[in-house]
Amino acid sequence: MSGKSDLLLMANVGPAIVGYLARLDITEPDQLVGRDPFEMFEQLCALDGRAHDPCLLDTFMSVVDQADGGPPRPWWEFTAERKRRQGQS
Repeated sequence: MSGKSDLLLMANVGPAIVGYLARLDITEPDQLVGRDPFEMFEQLCALDGRAHDPCLLDTFMSVVDQADGGPPRPWWEFTAERKRRQGQS
């Protein structure tokens, strides 16, 4: 398989996430390696002219972590790290 099908093999990725990633010109898991999920999220929000749900950022953190060799983990396991990095409690 290639392209979107490969993205769908990643944990936490369904058709909606594939669509968001495609808007960022990401169509294959290898394109996520070394990416900054915070920058990806900000870019998507700018493209859409609105703030997306922060859970989407957690999902971006999850897929980048997987692409960088981390184990598949539920997106919500990244919420505390996101909040910490954003200076939230």
